[in-house]
Amino acid sequence: MTQNEKNTATILHLSALSQYFIPFGNYILPTIIWSAKKDSSVYIDQNGRNILNFQLSVFLYSLILLLIAIPTLLYGLLKNSNLDLFINGNHHFDAINTAQLSGFLITLALTGFLFAALKVTEFILIIIGAVSASNGQTYNYPLTLNFIK
Repeated sequence: MTQNEKNTATILHLSALSQYFIPFGNYILPTIIWSAKKDSSVYIDQNGRNILNFQLSVFLYSLILLLIAIPTLLYGLLKNSNLDLFINGNHHFDAINTAQLSGFLITLALTGFLFAALKVTEFILIIIGAVSASNGQTYNYPLTLNFIK
């Protein structure tokens, strides 16, 4: 494989970090680069599929986390609230006691921690993938589902 292929594969991995500057950049930029270069190199094609599959997997894990956290948080917040008062414009949650509030805060903290851990892990794995690509190795991200075969 050529140095150009290694550089392109490295850029493919690093382009996923564009999510911090461009909304959905972690999907858009790798897709553009991969689509433009996948036919010219098997190495670039494999690395492109790996980073896109990893990004889609992280999105799925984030979505699952949200689908668990949001109903849990809403249930904890509204469990013993007087909904008649809330619907009629009185937004005071007098019925929430300390135990319910602590459960709500624990769930909120745990959800925030898990999401932060997911994003930090994603960042580290992207860097590892880019370094591997620059060394001529194809990096297979852990816990990645193969959406693109």
